[in-house]
Amino acid sequence: MASPVYNLARFDFVSIRLTVLCAQTGSLTTAARHCNLVLPAASRRLRELEAAIGCQLFDRHSRGLTMTAAGRIFMRRGLTLLQEMEGLVTELADLQLGVVRHLRLFAGTAAINQFLPPLIAEYSGLHPELQIDLEEQVSEQVVLALREGRADVGVFVEGPHTEGLDVRDFRMDELVLILPRDHVLMAQSAVTFVDTLDESWISLNPGAALLQQQQSAAMAAGRTLKLRMQVRSFDAVGHMVVSGLGIALLPKRAAMPIVRAMKLGWRPLTDAWAHRRLKVAIPKEADSVVQKFRDFLHMPSQNAKAD
Repeated sequence: MASPVYNLARFDFVSIRLTVLCAQTGSLTTAARHCNLVLPAASRRLRELEAAIGCQLFDRHSRGLTMTAAGRIFMRRGLTLLQEMEGLVTELADLQLGVVRHLRLFAGTAAINQFLPPLIAEYSGLHPELQIDLEEQVSEQVVLALREGRADVGVFVEGPHTEGLDVRDFRMDELVLILPRDHVLMAQSAVTFVDTLDESWISLNPGAALLQQQQSAAMAAGRTLKLRMQVRSFDAVGHMVVSGLGIALLPKRAAMPIVRAMKLGWRPLTDAWAHRRLKVAIPKEADSVVQKFRDFLHMPSQNAKAD
């Protein structure tokens, strides 16, 4: 079936921004004000856009606007378009300041919290003509971004399928158990993961390599992980643990500052899977600029510094 043909003249960025703001605020009046439009002009733009795509984006009611299914799709895709346009404007402005290239680095939480900031700072000092744009994602999404061309370089925990990518070792890390200092498990010098499965757990959001490893290990033991709370950051994990809401696993280098600051306890895990390998990958067709940045991150001397 042939794809519909749209009048692209109706897809100006003012109308797209107006529609996204309508979706975010639920108010045409508020969206119009943010776009510096009078209300009748904003209403006309929205009607013309709906006519151009042949879909109603919002249900109108006395309390404002509610997105339709088409409106939810338009908001998601429209927001991406606006972000891409903002990135375009930023890169063009940076070009005038001597920045000739933006490198898009996607990385997992473990890599960002333990290793990447000083490496990015050092490389930026060596190559001021390059701008490294870092985005935090779970490991599966890092690999997906590489495949889809949204990332130039990716750093992630070993595990996702990496066919079609050029993959090298990045670093090793170790997962350790963090828990209140008066917890019964603190009596052991080292803990087996199976011995923790009666406890309530705090972990990261779905898709995180850390959570996937915990769930896989619990399944291998014929048990279910008693996941009580999921949060987005290592610091948030620490706050939940110090409040007595559960125990958690964190990478050791990232955990130690949290343990000291929050007066928590920690114990190593005896399980082999607690020692993890982090990878750095690029598309196989990546150009020399991307390859050199990957090689810097992979350098044996850099790995020695991080151990």
